[in-house]
Amino acid sequence: MNLKKFAIIVAGGTGTRMNAGIPKQFLNLGGKPMLMHSIKAFYLAYPEISMVLALPASQFASWQKLCDEHSFTLPHHLVAGGNTRFHSVKNALSVIVEDGLVAIHDGARPLISESLIRAAFLTAGQLGNCIPVIPLNESVRILSGDTNLSVNRKVYRVVQTPQVFRTAIIKKAYEQEFQACFTDDAMVAESNGETIHLIDGDPVNIKITHPSDLAAAEALLGNQ
Repeated sequence: MNLKKFAIIVAGGTGTRMNAGIPKQFLNLGGKPMLMHSIKAFYLAYPEISMVLALPASQFASWQKLCDEHSFTLPHHLVAGGNTRFHSVKNALSVIVEDGLVAIHDGARPLISESLIRAAFLTAGQLGNCIPVIPLNESVRILSGDTNLSVNRKVYRVVQTPQVFRTAIIKKAYEQEFQACFTDDAMVAESNGETIHLIDGDPVNIKITHPSDLAAAEALLGNQ
């Protein structure tokens, strides 16, 4: 069954931790705003995909200006983001009315590969959902009151995006009330009774949070 494919890019960053003065998704990476790399990757993976971009409404004009400056014409539907990531995703899901598969991706992960996008869509098409994860490389300790304990890092995974779901599954999950513990879409779906399926992520698929991350992304982009 060839399900229609959608992608939601969530880009609500303010750039505070980047000390940049502009939203981090608009920062330059490889000669163009970081956000454009994410959007392009999905079109390279699936040229027929329908794209929704969740941005703060106050940034719509700035984004359009950047698109004009960089002759960026890949089609995407703009949706106003909310006060939290949860509400931004919920707003974006509201414009998707057809059955299919939807990938939800952080705009601050500009080095997402077409191969990981395809793998995530393939598994979600078979199982209903899919999220990419990578193993921990560092030792980990858990805090317990005034003490701390070592844990077995082999049983933990770092979660990435894109997280892909059948549209009916994730839209239903986002009908529930917001909880402060929700940090990604898998947690929202799991809270609604879904069993989450994992695939191998990509260590290159880093999230840009601090200036050092942007420097690392520049280096990784140069090696691709």
